[in-house]
Amino acid sequence: MPNTSSFTTSKLSQCEHKLNTVIHGDCIEVLKTFPQDTFDLIFVDPPYYLQLPKGKRLKRADGSEIIPVDDKWDKFKNYEEFDQFTLNWLTECQRVLKPTGTLWVIGMYHNIFRVGKIMQDLGIWFLNDVIWVKLGALPNLNGRRFTNNHETLIWAVKNKYCKSYTFNYELLKEINNGKQMKDTDWLFPICTGNERLRDGNGIKVHTTQKPLSLIKRVVLTASNKGDLILDPFLGTGTTAVAAQGLGRKWIGIEKEKKYVEIAKKRINMAN
Repeated sequence: MPNTSSFTTSKLSQCEHKLNTVIHGDCIEVLKTFPQDTFDLIFVDPPYYLQLPKGKRLKRADGSEIIPVDDKWDKFKNYEEFDQFTLNWLTECQRVLKPTGTLWVIGMYHNIFRVGKIMQDLGIWFLNDVIWVKLGALPNLNGRRFTNNHETLIWAVKNKYCKSYTFNYELLKEINNGKQMKDTDWLFPICTGNERLRDGNGIKVHTTQKPLSLIKRVVLTASNKGDLILDPFLGTGTTAVAAQGLGRKWIGIEKEKKYVEIAKKRINMAN
């Protein structure tokens, strides 16, 4: 029988120089450099393919303009290109996830069903679809749809044979006032106020920044102190800040140089 402790230490030693760092690069290429079965938890906040029709703008009731997701990293030629991109990063995440680890992917109705289908095609095994109820979500301004006030987090293991994954059931029960936590008990405000990172002109530096409280819940749910967490689309560094504050090791990958610098500064300030 193999020595699991030695095996884990060997894997970790191969990533030692990357621990608690933000890696600037394409996540698919960077992921290929990691050994198989390396990470205890992988949190993925990928592009949503969330483009509005070209030139379309929305305004709030007070007349102020809503800044849409119009970034290059969220643009794809078509669904085929988006699906191939999704397949590529998911394949690598599945490979580097430990059999005892879990994968979390967040998304909206624009992308989460396509992502989920690809995950299942790869043999990734779903544990839950967790609903983040977004307190303070922007109402539907056209009055033609329901207000979109939730996002979905798919919680999964690398295949159906993975049984000994971390789930801190009792801790979550304690957080939830002594009651078993449901997959709809995740009520967190959207990222606003002092938490929302802005530039010198008061403009959001990242259009899809997630609240720290949400990511902390993910980390507390499915990891323990000393575990190694990966975020392949680190953005402004929220996962790193959460992991670091809760005593976990982490590695973040980010393609956009401006976000790399913002994340590094934010993480340093959080020390």
